[in-house]
Amino acid sequence: MNKNLWLLAVAQGLFLTNNVTFIAINGLVGLSLAPLGWMATLPVMGYVVGGALSTGLVAKTQARWGRKVSFQLGLAVALCSALLGAWAVAHQNFWLLVTATLVAGYYSANGQLYRFAAAELALPAFREKAVSLVLAGGLMGAVAGPNLASRTRTLTEVPFAGAYLALAVVALLAMAVMALVQFPPAAPPTVGADGKVDEGRPLGVLLRQPVFMVAAGAAALSYGVMNLLMAATPLAMQVCGFPFDDAALVLEWHVIGMFAPGFFTGHLIKRFGTLPIMGVGVLLYALCIGIALSGQDLHQFLVALLLLGVGWNFLFTGSTTLAMQAYRPAEKDRAQAAINFGVFATMAFTSFASGALVTTQGWAMLNLGSLLPVALTALGLAWLGWLRRNTARPN
Repeated sequence: MNKNLWLLAVAQGLFLTNNVTFIAINGLVGLSLAPLGWMATLPVMGYVVGGALSTGLVAKTQARWGRKVSFQLGLAVALCSALLGAWAVAHQNFWLLVTATLVAGYYSANGQLYRFAAAELALPAFREKAVSLVLAGGLMGAVAGPNLASRTRTLTEVPFAGAYLALAVVALLAMAVMALVQFPPAAPPTVGADGKVDEGRPLGVLLRQPVFMVAAGAAALSYGVMNLLMAATPLAMQVCGFPFDDAALVLEWHVIGMFAPGFFTGHLIKRFGTLPIMGVGVLLYALCIGIALSGQDLHQFLVALLLLGVGWNFLFTGSTTLAMQAYRPAEKDRAQAAINFGVFATMAFTSFASGALVTTQGWAMLNLGSLLPVALTALGLAWLGWLRRNTARPN
């Protein structure tokens, strides 16, 4: 058993505990503090904008100091931002809360690299399974996140301030776990025949590869659709009159759907191929939207968000596996930073759009709008499949 891989899976679980708790509370706290209703999801947006702005800096710290130091720096930022968030809520300061979530984005940018680090802890033949296993660690967050939000909501006199304090404790636990992970040393630089260090291809060349384009696009669009619907769900359910505990239950099953398949998604990709499994993910997204449009009862919210989670797992695990075919070790930092920037940029837009759309246009219009990125993802997968079939066809 690969001890380091399991420890990284636990770190992923704690990372998702932070994320799910943020999703469960940031929109609701934002709604109670925001000067205008459409600003409710700005704290959610701040988290992903902070992640997007941090991708370049994280890539540099990863290249300079390695995985472990960079990951611990991210956790230190998580600790400080959680304490700042608690202070902001206790003092009813909306813009300080937005600042806290913006700063926390640095932690998110680091945490998004856990899945790539997992591939480095396994032999090449088992990389798909390693990525899948570490993503499955997020199952801890599926259970812990909503329950943490629900149980700490009234821990202090000011609602939800206790939840941010609890996240500071989660960050300390994650730092202890990360201290035990032993990452392999960085591969020595490749020296060419001319004696110069091979720094790999420039980012522009990487981006022009069809496999990289589809992998990065699928990662961004799948995360964007998932975030659009997930971030809006607590607000939509509140409008429908559901109590917070029902919203927490729906989010819990959504995140279970996101990460429970991680125990077998790697096996499915190994057996059936990356593109077919990603195609199933697209179909699950379409089914989720269909159920969401059929009504607004509790079971419809729950089943739709569960299918959304499973579809995300197939698409995101697949896109990560696909991306690793497009770059060499010397190119990993810039390639991974580009993929994560696309993810965060899309999430930033959808985090803002989710609050604005659900409060002005309603839950149904939000779901109808999600069909466009789902269709674009399907077209990208079909295009790459067509290119591969033509390349493999004998002349």
